[in-house]
Formats: sequence, C-alpha cells, structure tokens
Amino acid sequence: MQILKNFKIEIKETLSTIINIQAENEQQAIDIIKKKYDNEEIILDSNNFIDTEITNYE
Repeated sequence: MQILKNFKIEIKETLSTIINIQAENEQQAIDIIKKKYDNEEIILDSNNFIDTEITNYE
C-alpha cells in the first residue's frame, strides 16, 4: 500500500486594469483610485484576468 502525503498548493490569480485619471500629481491619482476601489466603484472581474500561478505553498 502506498502512503499518501499532504501538500498545500496555492492558486494565485492576477487581475489587472489600467485607469486614466486626472490629478494634480501621481500620489493624488493613486489616492483617488484607492478610494474608488475601497468604495467598490472599481471592481475587477474575470474580464480583467491576466494570469494564474499554481505553486507549492510552504
């Protein structure tokens, strides 16, 4: 009889989008987008899928 081992395998999906925004500077632009994302005004879904990575989780 073969002994089976336990493994933890991580599945990581990457979603990405590019948003054009006008702001006074880069930090303000990032802050505006973070706020919109936190308020769920920006939602990434399967249409924004970029990559899947499956690796051993240690």
